Amino acid sequence: MDALSFMLWPLIASLILPWLLVYLGLHIVQRGVIFVDLALAQTAAFGTCIALLLGYDTHDWQSYAFSLGFTFVGAVVLTFTRSRDQRVPQEALIGIVYVVAAAAAILALSKGSGGSEELQRSLVGELLVVRPTEVMKTFALFVGVGVVHFMFRKTFFAISADPDRATASGINVRWWDFVFYMLFGLVVTSFVHIGGVLLVFSYLVVPAVCATYLVNSIVARFAVGWAIATLASVVSLFITAKADLPIGAAIVCVLGVCLILAAMAARLLKLKPRPDSTH
Repeated sequence: MDALSFMLWPLIASLILPWLLVYLGLHIVQRGVIFVDLALAQTAAFGTCIALLLGYDTHDWQSYAFSLGFTFVGAVVLTFTRSRDQRVPQEALIGIVYVVAAAAAILALSKGSGGSEELQRSLVGELLVVRPTEVMKTFALFVGVGVVHFMFRKTFFAISADPDRATASGINVRWWDFVFYMLFGLVVTSFVHIGGVLLVFSYLVVPAVCATYLVNSIVARFAVGWAIATLASVVSLFITAKADLPIGAAIVCVLGVCLILAAMAARLLKLKPRPDSTH
C-alpha cells in the first residue's frame, strides 16, 4: 500500500499529461523537425540552470520564468530559421541550438554546488517526487493549449503538411509558426520540470512515430500514439516499483521497445503509411 501511495501521483501525471505531447509530436513528425523538442527542452533546462546559479530553487516561480523565457527565445530562433529556400537545413540549426544550450547548462552548473545532480535531474526529471499541485497546474495549462490547437487545427495541420501550399492559400506561415512554437515552448517548459529532457523528447516523438508506422489518419495516429504512451507509462511504473529504477529512464526505454515492435509489425503486415492522410 505504501508503494501504491508513493506511485499514485507519478501514475496520474503519466496518464493525464502525455496526450498533448503525442498530439504535438504528430506535428513535429510531419514537419520533419524531429529534434526541435529536444532543443527546446534543453533550452528550458538551461533556463532552470541559470535560475539555480542565481540562488533560486527549482520549484520557485522565478526558476520557471527563466526556463520559459529562454524557451521563448529558442522558439523565436526556430521560427525565423525556416524559409522556403534554405541554404542550411533547419534540422542542422536545431541541432546547434541543442548543443549550445546543453554546453551552456554544463558551464552554468559547474559554478554551483550539486551540479552533477542537477544535470541528471534535467535529463531524467523528478517524476517520482512530483507535487500534486504541479501536476494539476500543468494539466490545466495543457488543456488551455489544447483548446487553442483545436480552434486553429486546420491552420496548424495545413502548415505542418505543406507550408508552400499553406502560403499559396493566404496563410501567414511565419506568424502561425511563431504561435505554434510559442505554445510548443510553453508545453515543453512545463513538462521538462516534471519529466526531464529525455522524457519530453520520447513522449513527443516515439508514440507519433509508432502510430505513423501503424495507421494513416491523424485521428487514428493520435489515438494509437496516446495508447502507446499510456501503456509504456503503466508498464514502466510497474517495473520501477519492482526493480527500484529511475522512472523517467524506464519510460524512455519501454517506449524504445514499443518503437521496435511497431516497426516490426508494420513490416510483417506490409503496412504502407500515407503521410498526407489527414482524415
